[in-house]
Amino acid sequence: MRRTLEIVGVGMLAVLYWITYSALNGPEKLPDRIPTHFDFSGQPNAWGPPGLLWFLPVVASGVYLMMTVLAGIRFRRYNLPVPVTEANLPFIQDQTALMVAWIKCELLCLFAYLQWSIIQSARNGTFRISPLMIPVFLVVIFSTVGWRLTTMIRGAKARAESITSGRPIQNLP
Repeated sequence: MRRTLEIVGVGMLAVLYWITYSALNGPEKLPDRIPTHFDFSGQPNAWGPPGLLWFLPVVASGVYLMMTVLAGIRFRRYNLPVPVTEANLPFIQDQTALMVAWIKCELLCLFAYLQWSIIQSARNGTFRISPLMIPVFLVVIFSTVGWRLTTMIRGAKARAESITSGRPIQNLP
């Protein structure tokens, strides 16, 4: 699953670069001034040249790289409401890496949608994006964190119980 998410993440990063490249070099020219920042209601409150569209893919690449490096580090200490033992440490490390992979994909989807919205806003002259965009993506990201943490806690507890009861570990979540 994690490998699939990594492929999706790299694909979304490529889509973000493609959206930007095609907007700047495609047949439909962008205006000389495009919105670069929006307020909570979706109205633009900062403007700039079209070349600033490269800022979002570069930031997305940096965030993706940083999260990939951090997910690859095998920490031995975690702040969870269950004790981390030698028996459940590999499980917790794998689940943490899986959670980071999910969040990377979700963030890259947000960046791609935001970039597409900025470009469409500039082309249509409406200069507005949906004010629900950020709250929806925040709910998705926090739901992912909650789901993955629940899986980690249940799996860690089950592994602790299996050691005391002698039950085999391979059937655990």
